[in-house]
Amino acid sequence: MDRGLYVAMTGAKQIMQAQAVNNHNIANVNTTGFRADAVSFASQPIYGPGYATRVNAVAGDAGTDFSNGVVNTTSRSLDIAINGKGFIAVQGADGTEAYTRAGDLRVMESGAVTTVTGLPVLSESGPISVPPSTQVTIGSDGTISVVPLGLSPAAQSQVDRIKLVNPATTALQKGTDGLFHLKAGGKAPTDETVAVTSGALEGSNVNSAQSLVNMIQLQRLYEFQIKSINSADTDEQSAERMMLTS
Repeated sequence: MDRGLYVAMTGAKQIMQAQAVNNHNIANVNTTGFRADAVSFASQPIYGPGYATRVNAVAGDAGTDFSNGVVNTTSRSLDIAINGKGFIAVQGADGTEAYTRAGDLRVMESGAVTTVTGLPVLSESGPISVPPSTQVTIGSDGTISVVPLGLSPAAQSQVDRIKLVNPATTALQKGTDGLFHLKAGGKAPTDETVAVTSGALEGSNVNSAQSLVNMIQLQRLYEFQIKSINSADTDEQSAERMMLTS
């Protein structure tokens, strides 16, 4: 295979991968607490017999953008938004502890407190559950208080406290489930400095305008690689005709 053709083909493939990440960000522009993924390109020489005369541009995972999204007031008592840095501890589908910024919580018929996707919200002692209540509120420190059924508001009592953590972002990685996990495994300790705002939700931190610009730029780069492939193919056919007629 012509070396130039191989480089162009590899470039097109890498751009497709970068476009997939960018499109995933755009698809989650309205997802509560979503953190945008990033892609970077690195030069990778092609080694083999002779000199490394060709260099591929290889797309790699550049990590996650941990900047904060816009916080919007919802006035719903079970909606919470992290103030500044920090995460809400939840139980992932595999049973391990994971972390999210999505604070649109629910109380199931069983009393279990979950995320909107059904993942149990954790306290220091495990999944949180509340008794049948007429009112459930969440304090700035994650404390959950309820007014039991049949009792007056004066009977409000604390039942549990959401585990709020603040591990270093360099220690976190985003899983295929969209949740954050510690790279080394294990559990992050509770951080007493993390606070939440009740009755509010943090939106996605995806910059929709920049993501659309990135999509157009990547599309143009892809078209350039395809033109390079076609040019290499045309040059090869011309060379074959010259050899046959010589």
